[in-house]
Amino acid sequence: MWASRILSSAAKAAPLTSAAAASAMKPRAINPIFLRQSSSSTSAISYKRSHPHKRHPALTSDYLHPAPPSAEEAVSNILYNTPPAGLHQARQRHVLNCLVQNEPGVLSRVSGILAGRGFNIDSLVVAKTEVADLSRMTIVLKGESTTIEQARRQLEDLVPVWAVLDYTGSKVIERELLLIKVSILGPEHVRAQMNSRSPHWQAVEDEAEEDMSPSSALRQTHAHLKSLTELAKLFQGRVVDVSGDCVVVELSAKPDRVDAFVKLVKPFGILEAARSGMMAMPRSPVYDRHENDEDEAQEEGSGVDASMLPPG
Repeated sequence: MWASRILSSAAKAAPLTSAAAASAMKPRAINPIFLRQSSSSTSAISYKRSHPHKRHPALTSDYLHPAPPSAEEAVSNILYNTPPAGLHQARQRHVLNCLVQNEPGVLSRVSGILAGRGFNIDSLVVAKTEVADLSRMTIVLKGESTTIEQARRQLEDLVPVWAVLDYTGSKVIERELLLIKVSILGPEHVRAQMNSRSPHWQAVEDEAEEDMSPSSALRQTHAHLKSLTELAKLFQGRVVDVSGDCVVVELSAKPDRVDAFVKLVKPFGILEAARSGMMAMPRSPVYDRHENDEDEAQEEGSGVDASMLPPG
């Protein structure tokens, strides 16, 4: 009885095992969904669908059209952004124009008086004028107004001094001449150029150029030359001398503009710089003839006729 049960169970299991083997031998079909998930583009799309972007809130009217500040806020902002006036008045820049006699020793006497009062002269320019015996001296210094006025009166007391004019606060034309020599080889070669008069300058130059080919050095030189030329044109200057390793730029502008130009060319490597000092001349006022005629007509028309007044 047990033997018959075993044989019947084996017969029932035989077709199952054969069917499993046949199914194992057949090639499996690849699921198309699996292919889509393995692709980079479609997987990015499915990722975006599963992780949607967060929508930013719309801009409100308060952001697009902010409310004007109140009077208190406006005044506080103006007071905060305004520098204190006491610091500038304490050390204000003064421009003195001295008309002196063209004779020896005048410059030493004028500078001696200013040095005796402890002034540091920022700029001093002296040159003769169209008159043979008259010279113009422009002095720029910083100090307190009261002390500068005392020094001005003391300068006028000198015998060879005709007059001393203070152009501080007046509309004047300020110009300063700059001649600056800038390297076009690059800032890494400035030390070699400055030491060119040294007996070991060739070794320093070879050390600086050992890692650069002649073609790259030529391209770098022309690139620096073009940059300096364009920078000089922006400041209305001009290149007056060009050599194989440097250029000389001439610039005539206000002192502040000259300072800005020097700061901009400093990364190229400044070899030499010479500044003439500031020259100043007051601007001439412009009068309107028609405006004066209208003012006179209004003054004449505003008169009162005495015959039209009531008696008494």
